[in-house]
Amino acid sequence: MNDKINIILEKDEAIVLFDFLARFNQNDNKEVFEDQAEQKILWDIESILEKQLTEPLLPNYKEIISEARNKIRGEK
Repeated sequence: MNDKINIILEKDEAIVLFDFLARFNQNDNKEVFEDQAEQKILWDIESILEKQLTEPLLPNYKEIISEARNKIRGEK
């Protein structure tokens, strides 16, 4: 039996999620977590996304994240 699951995200969703996790993980959010394992999972997801995305390294990243947020909100 396979103990792994796959989550498929659109590129814009992955960019927005990565940006959120990067900001969230920079802060001390101990009061949010019931267990340290929850925090570790968020760190791991951020790391996985960071390995997949090149956009955060681009000089126009602020524009890219803004466009991704607008698309997700349906504001193209």
